[in-house]
Order: sequence, then C-alpha cells, then structure tokens
Amino acid sequence: MHRMALVGLLLIICIASFGIEYNLASYNHSCVTIYDVMHYGAVGDGRKDDSQAFIKAWKATCGASGGSPILKIPDGKTFFLKPLAFEGPCKSSHIQVQISGTLMAPGNRKGWSNCQSNAWLYFSGVNGLSVYGNGQINGQGSCWWKGRGCYRPTALRFHQCNNLRLTGLSHKNSARNHISISDCKGVTISRISISAPENSPNTDGIDISMSTHVSIRDSRIGTGDDCVAINTGSSNINITGVSCGPGHGISVGSLGAHGSYSQVEWVRVQGCSFTGTKNGGRVKTWPGGSGYARHIYYENITLNNVKNPIIIDQDYCNGKHNCPDEAKAVQVSDVYFSNWRGTSAGEEAITLDCSSHAPCRNIMIEDVDITSSNGGSEVYSICKNAHGRFLQATPAVSCA
Repeated sequence: MHRMALVGLLLIICIASFGIEYNLASYNHSCVTIYDVMHYGAVGDGRKDDSQAFIKAWKATCGASGGSPILKIPDGKTFFLKPLAFEGPCKSSHIQVQISGTLMAPGNRKGWSNCQSNAWLYFSGVNGLSVYGNGQINGQGSCWWKGRGCYRPTALRFHQCNNLRLTGLSHKNSARNHISISDCKGVTISRISISAPENSPNTDGIDISMSTHVSIRDSRIGTGDDCVAINTGSSNINITGVSCGPGHGISVGSLGAHGSYSQVEWVRVQGCSFTGTKNGGRVKTWPGGSGYARHIYYENITLNNVKNPIIIDQDYCNGKHNCPDEAKAVQVSDVYFSNWRGTSAGEEAITLDCSSHAPCRNIMIEDVDITSSNGGSEVYSICKNAHGRFLQATPAVSCA
C-alpha cells in the first residue's frame, strides 16, 4: 500500500508540474522539461525570421539543470532561420533537440550574416547532445553553387560535441557540406537521408575531421561530392549500411594538401552500396604532404554503374592530376578491399596510383568481381608503386 501511495503521489506531482509550467515558456511532460520554440515567439510560417526565438529557447534548454531537457521544434511548421550558434557547455549532461518541423536557411546571400565557423547551424561545446526527429533541414544552397571559389557555409556543424547522437532527420541542398563533425569524440549518426543535385559543387554529405569513434549507419546519401569524407586527425570511423549515390563515393582525404601533415587510421566501411557515383572506395592524397593513412577496410560492397569503383590516388592536387613532382608523400598502407560485387561505368575499374617517393604498402584486394555496365566492354586495372596481395580479383591486378 505504501508503495502504491508513493507512486500515486509522484504521478500527481508530475501532472501538477505539467499544468503549472505549460502556461509558461516551458512545460513538463512525463517529468521531462520541454522548451517549445513556439512558446518563445517563433511563428513557423517560413517567412518571419524565427532566429531570436530559437536562441531564447536554446538558452533556456542549455541552462536547465538535471534530467534531459528537450528543445522542441514542432511539426507542421517551417522555421526561417539566419545563421545561429548553439553554444555550450550546458548544465545538463544530456541535451535533446527534437526536430519535427522544417528548418529553412535564407534563400539568397543577402540573408547571411554573423556566420560562425562557416556554418548555418553551429553547435559547439555541447556534450551529450541528441538531435533527432522526422523533420527536415533545408540549406537552400542553390544560390551559392555557381560561385565555386566563393565562401560558402556548411549547413549543420558540430564542434567539440562529445557523445553526440544524430538520428532520423532529412538534410537537403546545403550550400557546402551538409553535416560537419569536427573535434568530437563518440558520435553516432543513423537513419538519416541527405540529398542534393549531382552537379552541386562540394556538397559533401558528412565531413569528418579531428574526430574519433564515429559511427554512421543505415542512411541514404546522394550529393554533388563525397557521400562521406574522412579528413585528417580522424580515427576509429565505422560506416555501415550506407547507400551512396549520386556523389563521389566514401573517401579518405584528401590528405597532405600544400605540404601539410595528415593522419587517418582505423576506418571500416562495410555493407555499403554505390549507385551511379563517380567513385566507390577512395583514398586521395596530395604530393608533397606527409603523415599516414592506414588500417582502412572496404568490405562487402555492392556497385551499380560506378565510374571508378576502387581507387587510391596519390596524385590528387584537387582532382586536376597535373601535380608537380614532390619528394615526399603521405604514406598509404594497410588498405583492404574485400568482397566487392557489381558494375563499373568506366573501363578502369581498379586504380592504384601511388607515389614513387612513398609507395603504397600492404594493399590487399581479395574476392572482388567488377564487370562493365556497358554491354560487351572490358574493364581493367592499373597499378603503380603499390605492394600487397591481389587475390581472386576481376579485373586482375598486376603490379610490378
């Protein structure tokens, strides 16, 4: 009886809290405090600037102590937002952002100002952050795509956000990268979709740098650049069940640009598919750089009409391949391609173009069967300055 009475008392307290706080800017649901942007002045008509309402709601959420406070962005609404910074640290060790509506960036360049760290939506220094929902993040990036050399912002950037979770959202038409992960530890991205036209420049799906223990799984990415790009300072990256296309594949690099030191290690890409992409699994480095890219695994891969399915390119220099000869290069080693099946849109299905100054070491291609998607055409491989094992590979790989 005493236990039942206690449960009833807690339920009454929780209901009372809900009733008292709902009339304020926040309310308590199942003893979790919710901060709804609508209660802070947001309109959600897709025209009025809701930026200040979001900042007010964020400050309240980030300042809440204890529990798992929720910043709520309701469904059925479109929120027009200028560049915003959501900064920590926060009092709670678990902050939630529930996005059910649509977030929309300015549709012309005049609407952009105070853009921190080249990002439209910028989360910084927030540990234990979960961003989730069935809403959409629309970067409206087409106004930027014609000027390749100009400044263009990332849509959604997370910097120094440890134990980050990003789930369920759809991301569309960023001006540049759709999602950037930088200097984070412990990141899980799952069940998201990312889309931009095939001809939209530098619209990477997910860009990772200076981060460790990152997991990306069960997602669909189609953009004008890399579906996932893994850059320097990154390690223990796991990518599973990602469907990539269109785009430039899942890439390590580019590394070593302009003589820089770069390091990437322990990357595993498995159970992924590439459809109509420019590349499949790729490692790309600039001549003249230093450092290493090692322990990289591409396993159980399905191809459908991919131009360059397997490629290690140490003559990258921004894709121009007219690089001046340099006396050093990023060391590429311990790269494994195993259990690949599917078709190549180009004749050169396997490319191992390694540096004479730092030849690729311990490259393994095993149980690979790539055929042409162009009727009776034949596919072939090229191999330069690469050493390793090449077993049961179609096309055959021979490297003197």
